Amino acid sequence: MAFEFQGAMTRMLYRRVEDFDLGDLEAIRLILRGSSVVDWRRLHFTGVEEVNDFLRLNLFDLCDPRDERRLKAILEQAVEYLRKAFGYRVAAPVAQPNDVRDLFLLASGSGAQSKYRRIACVVLKCMHVVHHLEARELLFRTPIREADLAERVDRRVMAVANRMPKHGLPVVEFLGNVKTRSSLITKLLAKKETVAAQIFDRVRYRIVTEELDQIPSVLHYLAHELFPFNFVVPGQTHNSLVRFSEMVGRHPSADALIPELQAPLDIEAGDRQPVNEFSGQGYRMLNFVVDLPVRVDELLPAGGAVGEDLGRIVFSLVEFQVLDVATARANEQGESNHERYKRRQSKNVLGRLSRGLVVPRKSKLSKE
Repeated sequence: MAFEFQGAMTRMLYRRVEDFDLGDLEAIRLILRGSSVVDWRRLHFTGVEEVNDFLRLNLFDLCDPRDERRLKAILEQAVEYLRKAFGYRVAAPVAQPNDVRDLFLLASGSGAQSKYRRIACVVLKCMHVVHHLEARELLFRTPIREADLAERVDRRVMAVANRMPKHGLPVVEFLGNVKTRSSLITKLLAKKETVAAQIFDRVRYRIVTEELDQIPSVLHYLAHELFPFNFVVPGQTHNSLVRFSEMVGRHPSADALIPELQAPLDIEAGDRQPVNEFSGQGYRMLNFVVDLPVRVDELLPAGGAVGEDLGRIVFSLVEFQVLDVATARANEQGESNHERYKRRQSKNVLGRLSRGLVVPRKSKLSKE
């Protein structure tokens, strides 16, 4: 039977910025910057139920003995790596916890054993990478077509999208699409590095909120109901829309929270945003990419070794574009218009292909 994902934290519903805790702010910041959880120095779980919710969002079901064994196997590999590669002394409560969920609480500095927080964080970072690597290998060994994987992703995403209005989320548009083969060819030819693996938006979703300041609340909901924040793809965020410092400034406890952040509040000022050479100068958007977990239980041989060795979870890249109504309207004006974007891109591709031997037809690629 296929694994049926249930909403992880439906009790969260719509949460405003002023209600965010420190963990919420850190997760939203990771999305807005496109930074990596590997650079974190602590987690922010306060109890076992929060860990359960997070693991379910990662599609691990601890009621299933196979998933429990899988998590323990990932932990063993991470500990072995640290001991062999760096000579780490990994304390027994971290290397062999009675309950794997204790590791997340230790990394959060909870309870009497807070002295293990740092090493627990190090182990979890390695577990994150081990799990991701082996899920990639599993995908290569699983007989699933890219189109079928995209369909599974779409079912999961749209199930969450359909719940959002019921939970009070101020979303006026939530649309998804899969790039056509023609669009993929054009995009690859337009890129300086024509490598298929560098296409991150084969499957993409556009989310439009009523107001700009509601975007953090929508991101919070998505990071608790749809995708785990730890699988936001580093370096693939383009954010010309939401300033983290301004968001924090609206929080009533900002003065107390700012010193607790894992990076200085002004670090974003030094970030270099990726530039799309075909977009208009006034184009504004929050784009980010997620490696979304997908269960493939029924595609694995019953009782086979593959599931035990590599688990039952693969990943699929999904791009999210988030903006508000006013920005969406502005983006359709002047040089930011999507049709003009496509014309600029196509003109570039034809120029690269022809090396000046073919003159673009004015009907297709007229000057702007």
